[in-house]
Amino acid sequence: MSLFERYLSVWVGLSIIVGVILGNVLPELFSALAALEVARVNLVVAVLIWIMIYPMMVQVDFSSIRDIGERPKGLIITLVVNWLIKPFTMTALGWLFFRVLFVDLVAPDTATEYIAGIILLGVAPCTAMVFVWSHLTKGDANYTLVQVSVNDVIMIFAFAPLASFLLGVTDVVVPWETLLLSVTLYVVLPLVAGVITRKILERPQAASDQLEPLLAGLKPYSIAGLLATVILLFGLQAQTIIAQPLDIVLIAIPLLIQTYGIFALAYLAARWWRVEHAVAAPCALIGTSNFFELAVAVAISLFGLHSGAALATVVGVLVEVPVMLSLVAVVNRTRW
Repeated sequence: MSLFERYLSVWVGLSIIVGVILGNVLPELFSALAALEVARVNLVVAVLIWIMIYPMMVQVDFSSIRDIGERPKGLIITLVVNWLIKPFTMTALGWLFFRVLFVDLVAPDTATEYIAGIILLGVAPCTAMVFVWSHLTKGDANYTLVQVSVNDVIMIFAFAPLASFLLGVTDVVVPWETLLLSVTLYVVLPLVAGVITRKILERPQAASDQLEPLLAGLKPYSIAGLLATVILLFGLQAQTIIAQPLDIVLIAIPLLIQTYGIFALAYLAARWWRVEHAVAAPCALIGTSNFFELAVAVAISLFGLHSGAALATVVGVLVEVPVMLSLVAVVNRTRW
């Protein structure tokens, strides 16, 4: 990893500060950016998220799915945690904190939107930064690729109905057309573009070493897209953050409990099932982290750029990198 990548959490933190400052100094600019919408999908956010996601989708090789039968344990743990446990524990924690513990601190309508944002984070398993966490823990890169590929396939079909079901539990009316449009824009289309790119670069007549240089060349744009998105989202939420700093802390509490709790569950399950460390490490980290780009995009599409749901998913961005880096340290120190 380059020096810039190793200190990504620092740049994310600085981007948050820059976004909050610009949002309060230039509110008209961010209001104008917020108005650039088509079918409730913000065009600026769409471009930035595409910049982030496309290089990562190019790395997904669906032909590797055929190898899952050789070592299925890590994949089984990942899928069970991602799709049978995590969405429901995230929903339960959101309800517990904002309907019971924090009921006197947050207005009911706002609490409903916070719960919705928390749910969207829980239903979107990580498909991007997983490669970084796997690399930092010396995980099996090929197995990680299989896990991400299978998760992406499942997410295409399961994200919309699962999110709709869980959001409906919290009395939020879900416009199916908007949710399906978001899944298409932020998962299906970049995934198809990534697969086509790989097919072109892997043709016999193509140079054998074109893929890696392409990925290396796209990586700075992906990180720049992430940082620009953070600046934009925090700029749009800047006045809320200044006016309601307590809400940021309140949202972060269930997210932190969920993150460390799901990690412990997956990692200990891998230890109990005697999964080798190179598979157990990414297995636990994939189930722990979130595809926050998708969650943010859907929250914006469903509830608006200035909604509590969007703010909750943005808080997910805030805690994601530093928390995951702390879990990487735990994994590396328990390699034995």
